[in-house]
Amino acid sequence: MAGPTYYDRPTMAARSIGSGTISFGLVSIPIKLFTAVSPKSVSFNMLHKTCGGRLKQQLLCPVDNVVVERSDTVRGFEYARDQYVKFTDEELKSLEAARTDSLELVEFVPASTVDFLYIEKTYFLGPDKGGDRAYRLLSEALEKADRLAVGRFAQRGKDNLVIIRPYKKGLILHECYYADEVRSFDDVETGGDFEFKPIELELANKLIEQLDQDKFEPSRFRDTWADKVRDAVEKKVAGEEVQAAPEAPKAQIIDLLEALKRSVAQVGEAKPSLKKAEKAETSEKVAESAPAVAGKGGPKKAEPREKAEKAEKKKSKTG
Repeated sequence: MAGPTYYDRPTMAARSIGSGTISFGLVSIPIKLFTAVSPKSVSFNMLHKTCGGRLKQQLLCPVDNVVVERSDTVRGFEYARDQYVKFTDEELKSLEAARTDSLELVEFVPASTVDFLYIEKTYFLGPDKGGDRAYRLLSEALEKADRLAVGRFAQRGKDNLVIIRPYKKGLILHECYYADEVRSFDDVETGGDFEFKPIELELANKLIEQLDQDKFEPSRFRDTWADKVRDAVEKKVAGEEVQAAPEAPKAQIIDLLEALKRSVAQVGEAKPSLKKAEKAETSEKVAESAPAVAGKGGPKKAEPREKAEKAEKKKSKTG
């Protein structure tokens, strides 16, 4: 039996990666942290083109032109161009926040006021021993109040800005960027002011309506690039050649109104064919589930009542 054609990391059961205590007022809730995502993107290793051996990274000093071991390194902060101040591990450790593992909630804010731009990482939170009741109470209270909790969490030697929100009868933790870490959108050039024709707005709204969905469903989408890479890996392992895909034609910039008209027409054509396919599939399922009927012509249709009465009268007169 052939083995796997490429290395795929197995899916593991949820395992705690840390613990802590949520505190606000006199309330303390012991919690456990779990990773919320498991990226499935493909990655590559750098190989020597000549022999195919995997390359290793080394630390090279350009001044002495020697390879330096990690044990011979020290951290430096560049305060001016090519000017550094050095820090030992002990000095950096003295600057770290105290490892209390305490998640202190400092305020509660309306959920609608939180900008997704500030969210950096996401973790699941679960109750630790003895914290089940208080954990569920906080989740339900936040849900009913439509509020998110803002707090500070000392981890990995750094005070992290975090947001706690209710999620599926539990809690989620979002690590956030600080305000000075997020760039202003005002730095982005968005063009001048425009006045749109009523027909342009009407067509744009129509296109949105045609593609409208009740909610966001991530399962409707796949990482097609990763799928193509994995298919190519399987072909290469099997000794097959990978054919280069034809280059996609470059999009032409055309009149906005004409582009909207074409887009609405294309989506309109695609939807009936999709509905027709779904209807055909449903009909096939109904036909398969229907019981088999004896006889070539199928069941006989019932005769109309009036026709049956006339036949009965004729029969009695003849008799």
